[in-house]
Amino acid sequence: MTSLPAPSAEQSAASRALVETVRAEIARAGGWLPFADYMRLALYAPGLGYYAGGSRKFGAAGDFVTAPELSPLFGRTLARPVAQVLAAVGGDVLEVGAGSGRLAADLLAELAALDRLPARYRILEVSAELAARQRETIAAALPQLVDRVEWLDALPRGFVGGIVGNEVLDAMPCRLVRWSAGAWFERGVAWDDGLRWEDRPLADPAAVAHLDGHALPDDYLTEIQPEACAFVASLADATARGALILPDYGFAADEYYHPQRSRGTLMCHYRHHSHDDPFHLPGLEDITTHVDFSAIWRAGDAAGWQLEGYTTQASFLLDAGLLELMGQQDPADPAYFRTAAAVQKLVGPAEMGELFKVIGFSKGVALPELLAGFRRDDRSGGL
Repeated sequence: MTSLPAPSAEQSAASRALVETVRAEIARAGGWLPFADYMRLALYAPGLGYYAGGSRKFGAAGDFVTAPELSPLFGRTLARPVAQVLAAVGGDVLEVGAGSGRLAADLLAELAALDRLPARYRILEVSAELAARQRETIAAALPQLVDRVEWLDALPRGFVGGIVGNEVLDAMPCRLVRWSAGAWFERGVAWDDGLRWEDRPLADPAAVAHLDGHALPDDYLTEIQPEACAFVASLADATARGALILPDYGFAADEYYHPQRSRGTLMCHYRHHSHDDPFHLPGLEDITTHVDFSAIWRAGDAAGWQLEGYTTQASFLLDAGLLELMGQQDPADPAYFRTAAAVQKLVGPAEMGELFKVIGFSKGVALPELLAGFRRDDRSGGL
């Protein structure tokens, strides 16, 4: 970790304060916290967690770059299937975890161009600091539409419209489980002059029942994502009629739980460096896990969502009209080459194109045609 950029004195103090909060929680819990509880504190502890603090997270000045930060074409392309949903059911758009607000601004701008503006653009955001940044971003880009945007701290009831959540599931607390000597253990966090790992026998074996068909080697560490699954189910419960589109990085179960993926997918992001130590500078680094899209599909299906499609980000964007939108830009414009480079990152197989997937669901509506994005190369059969 010595190669990573050093934090400021103020940042270091904030991280130490979060560690003390975690230490107190470990003591309160009897000496051991499941990793999911640690991850929740590290990301969302009020005033100290990564998403609850004041550090810049997105873009070149932050810790990582998301698709909306690369190019407005991502949001403009995503607007095409969202417009289909609004044409079918009317209502609002709900964005879950809107990051910097860049995606909201691009989606709204394209929906306006398509004459499909929603009645309201609603943002569910747990971070007051991020909500303020989102408002600034949208107000700067679309001052005429900012009054149409509403921030929520809880899911609405009886929602009608389109829901999007870009890279939301990967930041939801996951559980770490390990298969060893013919038994399952849960990995958690203890304290011994600092944070350390400690495994205990898994208290609820039913939580890993979906792994029974996988031939896993001894000492196999992986993640399960009950909170992400429960969130998808809660979105179904909150929705009367509409559709849900979730781009994120991850795999279907057969690839996720491949025997060679024996150390899992947990990753941390700090100033555009990636590493696998979630105890390094808690509160100053993002902690994520790849998404098990098979588990998300099962949870959605059980909750009443109808699967619309599952595919790679490259296929989704190309099918939804990415190149058509890019073609509207003048190749003689110097900005065209920046756009082309961004598009390559979005769809290139060695970049985001294959690792990132998109899953779509609908509820209470029969769309007159296949949802844009899933017509070209639907891989639902692999779930």
